[in-house]
Amino acid sequence: MITAGDFRKGITFEINGEPYVILDFQHVKPGKGAAFVRTKYKNIITGATREEAFNPSDKFENARIDTKTMQYLYNDGDLYYFMDNESYEQIPIGKDQVEEAMKYLRENDEATIKFYNEKPFLVEAPNFVNLTVTETEPGVKGDTATNVTKAATVETGAVIQVPIFINEGEKIQIDTRSGEYLGRAK
Repeated sequence: MITAGDFRKGITFEINGEPYVILDFQHVKPGKGAAFVRTKYKNIITGATREEAFNPSDKFENARIDTKTMQYLYNDGDLYYFMDNESYEQIPIGKDQVEEAMKYLRENDEATIKFYNEKPFLVEAPNFVNLTVTETEPGVKGDTATNVTKAATVETGAVIQVPIFINEGEKIQIDTRSGEYLGRAK
């Protein structure tokens, strides 16, 4: 059990059997009246956010979130298959849970999968990936006075803004959290 007075960013808890994560909180002690905790929290499964004030003594169940590193194998229509590296068990995950991560995952790449009650609800790509540019416009010589960028498609199909000197076939490093180009891959 967790009380509202113990809320911090990133803490997971349950309300009516639904898992939530704290996005922001503020302990408020008004001049008159009882103290309360103003909280902004997000439903882990649906992604819906809410703001609500709780009494610091309100109690909630802890939501247990398990995290596993798994290998992406292949997709079959709207299902994406991942393999547990320890048990070799394969699990299918729906397109809506993997959509963001699939921009940066290739077959056999590792991903972090989060589970609630042994059901996967979120797939995260590694924070940094090295991918090959498959399509981009050629750079114009002499056009380097400022930070000029152009669109480049990488091998997973994601479109990234890169400097004009990047050409097709080059490996680049990408921050998957923001989708930004970081530099050429070493």
